[in-house]
Amino acid sequence: MDMSDTVDLEAGRRLFASGADYLLSVHDLAAIPPAGPVEVAFAGRSNVGKSSLINALTNRKKLAKTSNAPGRTQSLNLYRISDDIHLVDMPGYGFARAPKAMVKAWTALIRAYLAGRPSLRRVFVLVDSRHGLKDGDKAIMDLLDTAAVSYQIVLTKTDKISGSALDTVKDETAKAIAKRAAAHPDILATSSEKGVGIDRLRAEIASLLA
Repeated sequence: MDMSDTVDLEAGRRLFASGADYLLSVHDLAAIPPAGPVEVAFAGRSNVGKSSLINALTNRKKLAKTSNAPGRTQSLNLYRISDDIHLVDMPGYGFARAPKAMVKAWTALIRAYLAGRPSLRRVFVLVDSRHGLKDGDKAIMDLLDTAAVSYQIVLTKTDKISGSALDTVKDETAKAIAKRAAAHPDILATSSEKGVGIDRLRAEIASLLA
């Protein structure tokens, strides 16, 4: 690890050292506060581990509510990391068993937020490392490319697969995003349960304040 890596990791540690506070939940974009601090959002299929990852990032076990039942997050949930940056936990997509009207409302909220939020600096698109990119992930990436919103792939639950399988999914994902205009080239591999990659993700978020 070179000196720049050390500095980046320390910046990430300091940013999240004081934890985080829940701000509010938004079911309608009209209710979201005016754009102000930098925002980073977490998107992903239902049950991909967004809430668990936010808890691991912030060192708060119950900040974001987790559930084994897909579709638990039904709103934009905002968390304050500092006066300069907020995290946004988005509704999961791809949950076919939810009522169609609910899915339609979630989808409209996600699309409106992603396409029209000037303070949104990056979206971390979470992908279950056991399954790789699915159609829902590609649809969100299409939207982000069109809206010119920077996004980065975060592989989750990497403790559940072998090292060779992880290498394969990383290679396949890298090829899939290579020609996407708004995709960040670095793919982050994480495990909320084991703490793998959490420091790297913190450093990546801290870099957005530079």
